[in-house]
Parts: sequence; structure tokens; C-alpha cells
Amino acid sequence: MQKRFFVLLLVFALVAAMGCGSKPAEEGTTTADGKPAGGSSASKPGLMDRVMAKPITVPAGTVITVRLDEALGSKLSQPGQSFSATVAEAVAVDGKEVIPAGAAASGTVVDAKALGKLKGGARLQIKLDSVTVGGKNYALETASVDRAIKGKGKRTAAMIGGGAGAGAIIGAIAGGGKGAAIGAAIGAGAGTAGAAYTGNKEIVLPAESAVSFKTLQPVEVKL
Repeated sequence: MQKRFFVLLLVFALVAAMGCGSKPAEEGTTTADGKPAGGSSASKPGLMDRVMAKPITVPAGTVITVRLDEALGSKLSQPGQSFSATVAEAVAVDGKEVIPAGAAASGTVVDAKALGKLKGGARLQIKLDSVTVGGKNYALETASVDRAIKGKGKRTAAMIGGGAGAGAIIGAIAGGGKGAAIGAAIGAGAGTAGAAYTGNKEIVLPAESAVSFKTLQPVEVKL
């Protein structure tokens, strides 16, 4: 009888020891390979990376090219009028895409004067105000695209206030029923731009025209 009692006692002791050894790991502990213990209580992969992600700075002098969602013009538009656009080319910083192509953007018509209101010429000045990335709106400060046509009898156009900070524009000729692309570039020392005309020499930028703006201040974007 005594021997049977000791056997039962030994069995109970072994069961108790096994139960203690199989307890789930406490929160905050790690396994031998360094991974969080506790199974479902561990954080989802990548969540902490997204929370702790540092914003990426888009430096001043970055060119952002957009396509207009609507037509703008010296006669069509009014000073202070807002316009919408879509980013045409992705913007990358150190090889990492920060502003994707297709991102929504918005801007303002700074000035618009129809033919005859500027010593017989026409003028259109626009700037980009913001871009939306990952559902968040980021304010921008950019150089204005500032263009004018001189005189009724001259099919010429000039960029007003040229220089490294000036915006550049790629317009389209709206007359004759066919669009014709006009290239433009931002130079290191001077800003130049092509002109967009209608038959009466008004400046017109049709919807889908590509316009490039240069940022004047850095902007932090959190991905």
C-alpha cells in the first residue's frame, strides 16, 4: 500500500512539472531566435515600420510635372481661380518614389489678362499649391509659370521673370483643330517656355496639357 502511494505521488509530481514547463511565453518575451513570443499577441509584420517611418524631404528645386484636368487661358481664367491637375511623372528622392504618377494636385491662377488688357497682349500666370500622397494633402510653394504674348500682330511669346526658379511649361497649340506639342525646359540660369495660341493670339492651355513647376521650398512627405 505504501509503495502504491509513493508511485501515485511521483506521477502527480511529474504531471505538475510538465504543466509548468508548457506555460505560454509571457508578453514582451522573445524566443531563442529573437522573434516575439506569444503567437497572436505579437505585432503584425511591417506595422511598426510604418508607424516609425521617417518623412522623406523633397528638396527645393525639384521639378513636378502635372497634366491639367481642365483648360486654362488668358481669357478663360480669372485671377484667384483654382484648378486641378494630375501628377504626370513620378518624383523620386535618392531612388525612392515619393510622389507617384497619378497623384492628385491643385493650383491657382495667379493672373490672367485677355488680349488687349496688357498693352495689346495677353498674359497667364499659374502656380502649383498642393499634392496629395497616400490620402494626405501636402502644401507646396512653387515658382509660377508666367507667360505673355506681346502685341496683336506678333505670334511671339515670352516668359516673364525667367531664371533658375521659373517654372516651365509644355503647352499645345489649340487652333486649327489639331494640337501640336511645344517643348519647354528649365535652364540652370534662365527659364524658357513655348507658347500656346488660338487664332486671336490668346494664351490657352487645353486640358491634358503638361506643365512643369519647380519647388521653392522643401516639403516633407510621409509614406
